[in-house]
Amino acid sequence: MIEWDLPGVHQLEVVVAAESIDVMGHVNNTEYLRFMEKIAWQHTQVLGLGWDVYQRLNRGMVARHTEVDYLAPAFEGEKLLIGTWIVENDQRLTLTRRYQIIRESDGVTLLRGRTKWVCVALDSGKPKRMPAEFLAGYQVTATEQ
Repeated sequence: MIEWDLPGVHQLEVVVAAESIDVMGHVNNTEYLRFMEKIAWQHTQVLGLGWDVYQRLNRGMVARHTEVDYLAPAFEGEKLLIGTWIVENDQRLTLTRRYQIIRESDGVTLLRGRTKWVCVALDSGKPKRMPAEFLAGYQVTATEQ
């Protein structure tokens, strides 16, 4: 039984590849960040905010601050379930995503994390208010307890 921390999870399955393994014999910590970025972008696309929309609006969300708690290791060939939620949106510049990574075989949570994202103009990289499409698309999907 998979126990997500919050309801309404958006999830992605990945199988740990050999190139994700470091000299310690487990998934390298940087790979978890890749998994988090991958699900954030996939969720963004599901919300109707793909790269074409970003370009048309001259806006994009960029990571500003990430916190990660590594709780247990993962190994080559294991299937991982990566979950994300939007837990905050200030309706101006920033939103916060939470993440949870679970090993499917035993339901153990391997990672919990969160990233604060900032809306920027693509042409300058400077912070800019979220356009209406971002306000509509990046709605809070779960409330933290």
